[in-house]
Amino acid sequence: MADPLAADPARATLHRLRAEVAKAVVGQDAVVAGLVVALLCRGHVLLEGVPGVAKTLLVRTLAAALDLTARRVQFTPDLMPGDVTGSMVFDSRTAAFTFREGPVFTNLLLADEINRTPPKTQSALLEVMEERQVTVEGERRGLPDPFIVVATQNPVEYEGTYPLPEAQLDRFLLKLTVPLPNRDEELGVLRAHHAGFDPSDLAGAGVGPVAGAADLATARAAVSRVHIAEPLLGYVVDLCRATRAVPALELGASPRGATGLLGAAKAWAWLSGHDHVVPDDVKAMARPTLRHRLRLRPEAELEGVAVDSVLDTVLATVPTPR
Repeated sequence: MADPLAADPARATLHRLRAEVAKAVVGQDAVVAGLVVALLCRGHVLLEGVPGVAKTLLVRTLAAALDLTARRVQFTPDLMPGDVTGSMVFDSRTAAFTFREGPVFTNLLLADEINRTPPKTQSALLEVMEERQVTVEGERRGLPDPFIVVATQNPVEYEGTYPLPEAQLDRFLLKLTVPLPNRDEELGVLRAHHAGFDPSDLAGAGVGPVAGAADLATARAAVSRVHIAEPLLGYVVDLCRATRAVPALELGASPRGATGLLGAAKAWAWLSGHDHVVPDDVKAMARPTLRHRLRLRPEAELEGVAVDSVLDTVLATVPTPR
């Protein structure tokens, strides 16, 4: 059987990302794969993990390996919309107002602790995410392509935060959980730091571009040609509809969730070497695509029900196409 990576240079190039990112970030292959799926779908990502699991380093390393620009914004209670999108400033040399670009004018924007800034600033960012442009003084300014937002949340500290409402959470394609490393991985982190690894010097760690925007464009075109049979389209719809009938949930997946799952499954199928979607591709992307779109009833939360366990039940009960 022919090697699918050898047959498709774009796919092989994106698979090399894992090894390149691993030079600086230990043990986060699943999260890296999720971020690549988001780039292929032009979707945004919500990263959730406790402090100190290299969320910021992960995004910076991915950008370096893809030869893309990256910027980071620390979201704080006093952050204003113009601090994110840009604003008009007076230039004393020309006696005129000029537009100063905000940090959204980049390829990968890391919105660190997005739930620490008030809804007005959150909404400004989410509008940019949806429209991929900034409008100031009636003039539209397009953002670079590719452009995705990777927003982080701390799952254990909620004091002084402004949780994203469900309508805004629905704008993210994926929610990825960044786990704590296992013992061997944590030993690897310590060995790297003992040997002189500097997180601010990715070039010194040997991280360099292995792909670029042109490779992503080629890959996106290939993903768009991935076939999905009618029964599997029905399977995606049935999974999303099933979440709306779960007693433990007061909010199930929206139609936007169904289209997101379709796109993510196609991207995962292509990365896996398929030219068509199989049920396992849909199942692989169901949790990251749907978990943030579901809201538990208060009584279910009190009982300790987890959203992922609800999704596990849905995946186990909805008939899989043959």
